[in-house]
Amino acid sequence: MGMRWLRDWLVYLLVRFFVCLVQAVRPETCNVFARWLAVLACDVIGVRRRTVDENIHLVFPDLTPPQRRLLARRMWEHLLLMVCEIAQAPRKIHETNWRHYIDLHRHRDAVRYLLDQRPIVLVSGHYGNFELTSYVIGLLGFPSFSIARRLDNPFLERYVHRFRSANGQFILPTDGTSGQVDEVLRSGGTIALLGDQRAGPRGCWVDFLGRPASCHKAVALFTLISGAPLLVCYGRRIGGPLRVKIGVEAIADPHQAGDHLSGVKELTRWYNAALERIILADPCQYWWLHRRWKGDPNDRRRRPPSDRQAKPNGWKRQAA
Repeated sequence: MGMRWLRDWLVYLLVRFFVCLVQAVRPETCNVFARWLAVLACDVIGVRRRTVDENIHLVFPDLTPPQRRLLARRMWEHLLLMVCEIAQAPRKIHETNWRHYIDLHRHRDAVRYLLDQRPIVLVSGHYGNFELTSYVIGLLGFPSFSIARRLDNPFLERYVHRFRSANGQFILPTDGTSGQVDEVLRSGGTIALLGDQRAGPRGCWVDFLGRPASCHKAVALFTLISGAPLLVCYGRRIGGPLRVKIGVEAIADPHQAGDHLSGVKELTRWYNAALERIILADPCQYWWLHRRWKGDPNDRRRRPPSDRQAKPNGWKRQAA
């Protein structure tokens, strides 16, 4: 117990030192570091190289190996810069200057639903800077509740919780959280979820970017049972560091009938199609290291109950 406490404490100190270092330098400097570290992670160390390459090849089978490698490197550059942006956001983006960094798309629709007396479900993916998106939404006065697994390191858990809750981003644990979610929905609150989380063989299987993917049924059930509008959102980088476009891609409102609201499968397929459009607009900003397509829908029938638990452009021409 003593050694684990010491290890967690040292890791926490290392993270805090990194955050202080990032906050002390200019965002443009972080951008340069992110580019060099992306080369290191992608081309030298090869972090999750096989998973990233397989995922890109599944979605874009026409890309050559050099083109896939360039896309992977751009992904790492985006991901590493995202980490720096999260550390810098509290010091750089405030209530009085957020317009210098953030562009809003369909914000009138978003605000109208956020001010509605009904609950609301915000769905995004491992795309763009989704953490900064949640930060800005909270900064603008719209608190939200997310469902996430607690970190094993208690010091980091408290630190991350303080960062997120400072502007009204509250985290509900994945275990035993159904009662809390029901309370949030009954009180007209906002639930923010990542819609591209893998749900295992017992999930709802739909096509995602051309391949079967398992999705959590709860995402659709929150809307179908509570009547909460479901908004598919994104936070896409549109320029240099901390320059993000936050927008709404699609809205499913139970007060407006449609075939996509006829069941869990239909609504799950609908919001995954919206996520596809977001990702294909700039594939470099998606987390291709994410094991989104792991598993087989046929496993649902094979496993016993005891086992339950478009084409890119722009960058492509540069990879000759």
